[in-house]
Amino acid sequence: MTVHIGVHPHNPSLYHLSRLGFLEKLLEPLGEQAEWHRVGGLDTAAALAGRRIDFGGTGSTPPLSAQADGHDLVYAAVSAPRPGHGALLVREDIQTAADLKGQTVDLAIGSWQTHFVSKLLSSHGLDYGQDITARRAGPSSADDLRDGRIAAWVAQGAELSAARRTGVGRTLSEAGDVIADRSVFFTRRDFADTRPEIVGTVVKALQQADDWVARHLTEAADFTARDLDGSAEDWHAALAVLPWQLEPVSDAFLAEQQEAADILAKAGFLAKPIEVAQIRHPGLDQAVAAALGVKG
Repeated sequence: MTVHIGVHPHNPSLYHLSRLGFLEKLLEPLGEQAEWHRVGGLDTAAALAGRRIDFGGTGSTPPLSAQADGHDLVYAAVSAPRPGHGALLVREDIQTAADLKGQTVDLAIGSWQTHFVSKLLSSHGLDYGQDITARRAGPSSADDLRDGRIAAWVAQGAELSAARRTGVGRTLSEAGDVIADRSVFFTRRDFADTRPEIVGTVVKALQQADDWVARHLTEAADFTARDLDGSAEDWHAALAVLPWQLEPVSDAFLAEQQEAADILAKAGFLAKPIEVAQIRHPGLDQAVAAALGVKG
């Protein structure tokens, strides 16, 4: 049979897994094969629900939106927290998050960046849905911040490395100081019910790919720069700060997600309030823990 894996190019673990062959080697003795599909982070839940893919990964926000929209998905695994992965860069006149009221903030709307900005604003008495103009980040965001056309921009990965190297904006807040900023991996409930061992195999291969990248940062940065935007220098800096460690779903992770869901629902970003624990799958948790060698 074929296991269909959604690859969000800006999910580092999935991106490198799709290039390194670890999953194919683990699936072959099982009579299985992998097929890779490039899927944007905001499209991952719909691709799972539509059975175009069986497994995908994003940041923290898309699975919350998926649950609120009624998709029957379950969490599979998460990365360790990612301090250094992203940051809010601002104009010089912005001294605190409270100064963002009435301002335009560029970010990847619907991604973990929405969670980050919403929680940061909430901690300063502001509301994501009412007090800022959230604009979808794009190729002009760095220049718009440099020239003062926007007040702030959430940058991540190589673009954050490049911004810091070239002096674009000032860091107001590191994402890791506000949220855990994890990669989050999930699947359909029916797939978890019937094929938990395959999900465990995918997670095991993800960890093998993570281990490889952690030992080969220069090589990983070189081929990432050839395939995605950014220089090898900036990708090396971005990859070097990531933890390259996966974890089973835990109570602590679910608490992080519930806090995010409550903030996003209050801001009107989610379709309805949700109970995050409803999409935990205990049987899958056990399969993933075994695949990662984690004792319960």
